[in-house]
Amino acid sequence: MLAKLTSKNQLTLPKSVIAAVETTDYFDVTSEDGRIILTPVRVNRADGVRAKLARLGLSDSDVKDAVAWARSGD
Repeated sequence: MLAKLTSKNQLTLPKSVIAAVETTDYFDVTSEDGRIILTPVRVNRADGVRAKLARLGLSDSDVKDAVAWARSGD
């Protein structure tokens, strides 16, 4: 099967290829020996939030304190 790369670097995958893998909206893209490899990925939003909190240096305690403050109405 052929898939054409557009001028905007977009690629439409054939239905039969997509039907052969689990349903997903995201793929991990790697290249190996001149080949492009697409691996279906399930994105977990909670993981993204945890990663952002870690980058900001916020601890579980900081989050609990912020939630308690928000619920108190102060």
